[in-house]
Amino acid sequence: METIKTKPIIETSLMEATKELEQLDKMVILHCRYQSIGFFEEKIRIWESTYLYDDASPNDVSFLIHCENISLYPQWTDVPPGKTFYFTLYFTGLSDSCKSFSLREVIAESGGFFVPNIKRNKSDVYNVIIA
Repeated sequence: METIKTKPIIETSLMEATKELEQLDKMVILHCRYQSIGFFEEKIRIWESTYLYDDASPNDVSFLIHCENISLYPQWTDVPPGKTFYFTLYFTGLSDSCKSFSLREVIAESGGFFVPNIKRNKSDVYNVIIA
């Protein structure tokens, strides 16, 4: 008796959902700390044009997909004077070859966030200080 092997047919929507789950598994999470200095309330926000750049390959970019506890442009988040403020940023996964990367907020005004040379770890969860 001959065994017939058939290739299963997988719905396109299921394949796309699987790819999305794989991407979530590779997600990069940055827990950020911002220290307010001075005697006046400060305002901060994050722009959608905030990226992670592979330090060895600047064309390899991870995109911001979600933020928590910070306003997205054009809204502002108030930071009381002298207080430490925490927020979290979620990015698409970095390439497997990435050893270090930089956080860069690309905006049309001064004062964009920039954290250089973040060393890659196995968990892809990081604590960074925004200065």
